[in-house]
Amino acid sequence: MPAPTLIQLDRPDPAAIRAELLEGIAAHPARTAPKYLYDALGSRLFAAITELPEYYPTRTEAAIFARHGAEMAAARPAGATTLVDLGAGNCEKAARLFQPFGVERYVAVDISVSYLEDSLALLARRYPGITLVGVGTDFSGRLHLPPAAGAGPRLLFYPGSSIGNFTPAEALGFLRQVHATSQGGGLLIGVDLVKPVTVLEPAYDDPLGVTAAFNRNLLRHINRLAGTDFRLQDWRHVAFFNAAESRIEMHLEALGALTVRWADGERSFVRGERIHTENSYKWQPGDFAALLGEAGFRPPRQWTDAQGWFALFMAQA
Repeated sequence: MPAPTLIQLDRPDPAAIRAELLEGIAAHPARTAPKYLYDALGSRLFAAITELPEYYPTRTEAAIFARHGAEMAAARPAGATTLVDLGAGNCEKAARLFQPFGVERYVAVDISVSYLEDSLALLARRYPGITLVGVGTDFSGRLHLPPAAGAGPRLLFYPGSSIGNFTPAEALGFLRQVHATSQGGGLLIGVDLVKPVTVLEPAYDDPLGVTAAFNRNLLRHINRLAGTDFRLQDWRHVAFFNAAESRIEMHLEALGALTVRWADGERSFVRGERIHTENSYKWQPGDFAALLGEAGFRPPRQWTDAQGWFALFMAQA
């Protein structure tokens, strides 16, 4: 049983991370990138969010796979026996595709290769005939794979609704990189669709307060990375659907006038002032299909649930 290949492409630069975070905190309005929501505790809190009855994306996507998985396998790009899993996490979603999709090489991509190590070791025991490669890189800015990812057509896999964290312009740029990286293969991607606000908003502001804890934990992470002195009790979670932009917005709102300090600076906030922590864009199916075409893909196949809440698109390069 060959051991998985593990490659860390990007080494985190603590000084650059600190500078990025402080620039965002000092801005008007203040902002942070959603990737900073996912420290170790944030990742566990998000896993808990996916179990909430209000959070429909995970179970809805799973139901689409269960119902239409065979059709997806039949529609996969010819010769694309390499599966590239973007934001692989525990690799379980991708592992369910190994047999029906005829996967011969699996490339798990996440921000830290050490995060992938245990999952890939487990997969090596379960699937000894598949070549396993772990790649540590922040693909949100630049998508680049090492030679170990293999030659020939690739099927890139981007499940969940993470494409919604990109603005439409950013999504187009990202999808163009995906098209190039597929080497003539294609893309299988999850997309959250526009739906009633009464469904959308509780998914991002649940009555149990798990999403609020997830959002507020960001401040603990910023304190560690940037040396700030945020106090969680000074902030509340705010989430709402911005219909004009077709996106859920998450913010942290100051409960009173306060000043956040760090070694060489500070930023004052008035009561009600917010830090914009995440967007989650919701798409109309036709608009997302058009975006794929603009990125260079052929007209896609798509599968949705009965309510039309979520879609999976298969697009050939």
